[in-house]
Amino acid sequence: MAMLDHQQSAQSQKKTLLKTEQASSLSVKIPNYRDGKKVLSMVSKKGQKLDTCASKYKDYICCNVKVLKSVSNCPFDCTYCFLQNYLTDGTTTVVKDIEALMAEVHAKLESQPWRFFRIGTWELGDSLALESKTGQAAELVNSFSSLRNVVLELKTKSDDVESLLTIDHGGKTVVSWSLNTDFIIRTEEHKTASLDRRLSAMKKVADAGYLIGLHFDPMIWHDDWKAGYEDLVTKLFQHVSIDQVAWVSIGSLRFNPEQKRKMENNFPGSSMLNIEMVAGDDNKVRYIKPLRLEMYQFLYSLLQVHGIDETVLYFCMERWDVWETVFGYSPSSIGELDFIFAQSMAKRFPHLQISVPKLAMYELFQES
Repeated sequence: MAMLDHQQSAQSQKKTLLKTEQASSLSVKIPNYRDGKKVLSMVSKKGQKLDTCASKYKDYICCNVKVLKSVSNCPFDCTYCFLQNYLTDGTTTVVKDIEALMAEVHAKLESQPWRFFRIGTWELGDSLALESKTGQAAELVNSFSSLRNVVLELKTKSDDVESLLTIDHGGKTVVSWSLNTDFIIRTEEHKTASLDRRLSAMKKVADAGYLIGLHFDPMIWHDDWKAGYEDLVTKLFQHVSIDQVAWVSIGSLRFNPEQKRKMENNFPGSSMLNIEMVAGDDNKVRYIKPLRLEMYQFLYSLLQVHGIDETVLYFCMERWDVWETVFGYSPSSIGELDFIFAQSMAKRFPHLQISVPKLAMYELFQES
């Protein structure tokens, strides 16, 4: 069944979102996130949409990425998706008012003109899963193309990139993929693009001059996981050059305790939860530390073969001691990691015209 989902994902996506134009006038919330996947609502911007990633927690090192909440809910159906436990209105919504979104972006850039910003559209949905219906991502790419000290990050599990390929993007957009083993994609990331299709799409956007982001998050334990991740990394660098990779994130399966019951109810056939997990100080359930370290160290060793140390390589939602054990160092603060991004991007990609970053300023404004 999972294989069928992937073979027919493009058709399934079109059939799943049954309503579009008429949905824009909906006034009744759809409480169930799965029911909400059947309706695509193009909406005007309401309230503030530019924020900081909600993963930030005081005892964990956060990359301090900014998020533009332009999409909510997603046509995909991943077993571990936090939206099944988070959304109070399941309606799939896409903000149609690009000018209003960009007004917030401009205001943020003008408030700290010395700073390099990374702004993503993926916190509450997939950046490209609905692109063939909405064209929102292409409009944002155009809008960011002439800005200084900022890049847009589009993160996806789809292969819907055609609208991006002919845009004069100015190098100001990083197109990122959430990557996992072929087994996990087939069994847990339902209705998403297969690994081969993601990698084929990645090559297309790399050939079109975009920078690439890689997110091995969440890493998920399963039988033969080492062989799966080794195959993934081998295939990956057959499609993209390390010179075009802007950054790489690594993380492991994690969720709030109350989400476990919803995952069991929504995906009764999944075996993903049949392994020991423990709660952390941030109230997220994770694999025990020895297993996380084993998985991280194995993946890191695979990536090092391809010269990954020249890029920004970071953990999502891990403490400094995990950084030290795996990478041999850790940033001293959120501000320092934010600075490391700016320093690396300015050095490796001078065409982005990033202002020479100053660590003291990033430390001072690390929470903003």
